[in-house]
Amino acid sequence: MTQNLLDCIEVETAPNPTHAVIWLHGLGADGNDFVPIVPELGLRTPVRFVFPNAPVAPVTINGGMAMRSWYDILVMDLVRQEDANGIRASESAIRALIARENARGIPTSRIVLAGFSQGCAMTLHTGLRLPETLAGMVGLSGYLPLIDSAADERHPANANTPIFLAHGLYDPVVALARAEASRATLETLGYAVQWHTYPMPHSVCLPEVADIGAFLRDVLR
Repeated sequence: MTQNLLDCIEVETAPNPTHAVIWLHGLGADGNDFVPIVPELGLRTPVRFVFPNAPVAPVTINGGMAMRSWYDILVMDLVRQEDANGIRASESAIRALIARENARGIPTSRIVLAGFSQGCAMTLHTGLRLPETLAGMVGLSGYLPLIDSAADERHPANANTPIFLAHGLYDPVVALARAEASRATLETLGYAVQWHTYPMPHSVCLPEVADIGAFLRDVLR
């Protein structure tokens, strides 16, 4: 399994980390994208941040241009047609990263899955189906993919796992309504969702970073 692990950037907030955050970037970005915010989160426990690089593959809505992506995006509304095989392949790759943290002495109960945009989609998709309990999930400016299969495929291990969801009110990439529909589905399924909106486009803002830090300090204790 090790030879197939995704290439990752790692940042440790202190020696001998006892907790981990696996943070998934958005379409066309890479693992460097969220490295700069680590010092802004104000974490008190020693945490290993793992920022994997998604594979490079053609993306249909971008004219087939190859870029880092967790799965193909086939249509502009994101969900009318979905790349289920690509999503499930990335789920497998993310599970392998969780298993590596387990092997390095960090149990899943001390791991947070986080992601932005496509990375948010993969966080929610993987977290709901994972058979071990996570410390939490952080989903930024994204949505729940394969939404119709979530109820049947979810695992009870994360039924009570806290979920932080945040979205920009003026997001032109992932419409606010798409995120709200994902939130509504999660709440209908009984998940504890902490919902935040900010006056921003498809991006991250300082008040959001502060709120993420507060959430992580709460779940990584």
